[in-house]
Amino acid sequence: MISELFLIPFLTGLGLAVLLPLLGCYLRLRDEWLAALAYSHVAAAGALLALIGGLPPALGGIAAAGLAGTGKRLFAARLAGGAAYALLLLGGWAVAVLMAANQPMAERLGHALFDGQLYFSGSDQLWLVALGVPAALLVLRGLSAHLLLAHTYPDFFRIRGLRAWPTQIGFDLLAALALAVATMSLGVMGAFALVFIPPWLAFRRAGNWRSGLLWSLAVGIAAYLGAFALALWLDQPFGPILAILLVVLGLIVA
Repeated sequence: MISELFLIPFLTGLGLAVLLPLLGCYLRLRDEWLAALAYSHVAAAGALLALIGGLPPALGGIAAAGLAGTGKRLFAARLAGGAAYALLLLGGWAVAVLMAANQPMAERLGHALFDGQLYFSGSDQLWLVALGVPAALLVLRGLSAHLLLAHTYPDFFRIRGLRAWPTQIGFDLLAALALAVATMSLGVMGAFALVFIPPWLAFRRAGNWRSGLLWSLAVGIAAYLGAFALALWLDQPFGPILAILLVVLGLIVA
C-alpha cells in the first residue's frame, strides 16, 4: 500500500507514465524524438525565468515550451536534420544553467528540475495532470489519423487539397505542453526516459501500430511502478532510478 504522504506524487507520475510513452510513439514515428529533450530543457529554462520574475515556475515552464512548440515549425523547414531541436535544447540548457548559477533562488529549483522532484508534487500538479492527461489523450486520438497519413502517404494532403500544417502545429504544441508538465514533476531526464525508451523498445517488437502503442504503454507503466517502489525502498531520487531501470530493460530487450 502507498502511504498517504506519497499518494499524490504516485498518482501524478502515473498519469504522466500513461501519456508520455504514447506521445513518444508519434515522436518516434516522425523521427522527432529529440524534441522531447528539447522541450524539457526549454520548459526548465522558462520555469527558472518565471521564478526570478516572481511568477509561478510551472506557468513559465508551460509558456516557454508552448512558444517553442508553436514557433519551431517556422524554422524547421530551413533547419534540416533535427537542427531546430538541437538549437532549442542547447539554448534551453544554457539559459537554465546560467540562471541556476547566478541566482540563488533558482539554484535549488534548477537541481530539482534536472534531477526530478516527483516526491514533492502537490495537489496543484495532480489536478493539472488529472485534467490535462485525459484532454491530451483525446487530442492525440483526434490527430492520430492525420499524423499516420502524413507519415505513410506524405502526398495525401496535397492531392486532397488539405493543409497539413494545422495537424503538425497542433501535435508540436501538444508535445511541448505535455513535456513541460512532465518536466515539472519527473525532471528533464525522467520525462525524456519515458518518452524515448518505451517506444524504442515497442518499435523493435511490435507487429503493427496498435500493438506498438500497447507495448509502449505497458513498458512505460511497468517501469514507472518498479522505479517508484525501488526509489522509495532505497531512499533514492526517483528520476535516476527510473532512467537506470529503463536503460537496463532496454539493454535486455534489445
